[in-house]
Amino acid sequence: MTAQPPAPSCVRHPTRPTGLACTRCGRPACPECLRPAAVGQHCVDCLRQEQRDVPPVRTVAGAPVARAQPYVTYALIVINVAVFAITAAQAQSVVDNQAAALFGRWQLVPPYVADGEWWRVIGSGFLHFGPIHLLLNMFALYVIGRDTELVLGRLRYLAVYMVSMLGGAAGVMVFSQNSATAGASGAVYGLFGAITVILIRLRQNPNQMLILIGINVFISFSLPGISLWGHLGGLAAGTLATLGILFLPTWLRAKSQETARLIGWISVGVVALASCAVIGATAMSLA
Repeated sequence: MTAQPPAPSCVRHPTRPTGLACTRCGRPACPECLRPAAVGQHCVDCLRQEQRDVPPVRTVAGAPVARAQPYVTYALIVINVAVFAITAAQAQSVVDNQAAALFGRWQLVPPYVADGEWWRVIGSGFLHFGPIHLLLNMFALYVIGRDTELVLGRLRYLAVYMVSMLGGAAGVMVFSQNSATAGASGAVYGLFGAITVILIRLRQNPNQMLILIGINVFISFSLPGISLWGHLGGLAAGTLATLGILFLPTWLRAKSQETARLIGWISVGVVALASCAVIGATAMSLA
């Protein structure tokens, strides 16, 4: 009488005999290591390999979309609120927080920038005149920033935000030299331009954003005490940077995703350098 050969063992659990096998690789596997497939059943190792072979779904800007969360937007809101809380504590007033020492040191005053206080260019973008100013800007950042971040990706989104801030500062330095400005409005206006460019790239109707931008620009023209040139400078910088990310690679016929991303980063860098050059040239003329 011929002895029966031993049953094969699961490749992942050698002590478990099994009569089952993966229909993809053919290796024996126990029920715990198999998953139902369209045809037969696949082992967990084959499923992992299949997931690695499938390229991740990406947005038009090349950002991955799987389980993306707008953490940068949330972080920017937290930073702005924290800076406001510090100024309110220093001034011992929520409404008149501009009396704080930090506010006086960070507020964008072009002659002071010309004297070498360059930190005002960035610091002023995190200051706000009272709670209403803060709430308006943070609400706009929350609404517009989340979608912009998910499309551009975290690093490119942060870069566009900061470039918009620089563009707003450049506008103030050139056209509003006798003012003292503060607020995230320049960066937010840059995101207005960015989301408009995104809608055009996705072939969606941008009319609502264009109307919103038009209304806000009209308000900036009409009401005193609003930094019109900071808004327009941020809008221009954010729009140009996003155009470079989303459209310039196509116009230059980039042949790979890596080349397209490089072109986008170069575009953002050019806008940032141009804004810094304008700020520097204006500061030199004021010195």
